[in-house]
Amino acid sequence: MKLTLDTRPGIHLIRAYGRGEIRVNDQLLRTHCIVTADALIENWTARAPDALTVEDLQPIFDTKPDLVLLGTGAAQRFPPLKIRSLFTERRIGLEAMDLGAACRTFNVLVQEDRRVTAALFVD
Repeated sequence: MKLTLDTRPGIHLIRAYGRGEIRVNDQLLRTHCIVTADALIENWTARAPDALTVEDLQPIFDTKPDLVLLGTGAAQRFPPLKIRSLFTERRIGLEAMDLGAACRTFNVLVQEDRRVTAALFVD
């Protein structure tokens, strides 16, 4: 699905997403990734939402987000309770949703100048 939203220049926006791929600005990605307004981490090594480890979270925490949108692929899946607790301990919001919802929500929040990070799993 193609997305169009472009009112704040100079930031990363998710322009399109589909099975197995995400387009961030003009860059096509076919690997799991982490996106913020000003950073793009390609080839995120996390395996799956329900298999997240503490080590997988460090690149997310390094972005210093207020909110993390976990895009879990074609269907909504939740990370283990231990992982969710780490976000609570750090006072970082965590929302797990399917990939499309995460991409659309990211674009809205980043346009509002929110400190949001999208951690995206492509199927």
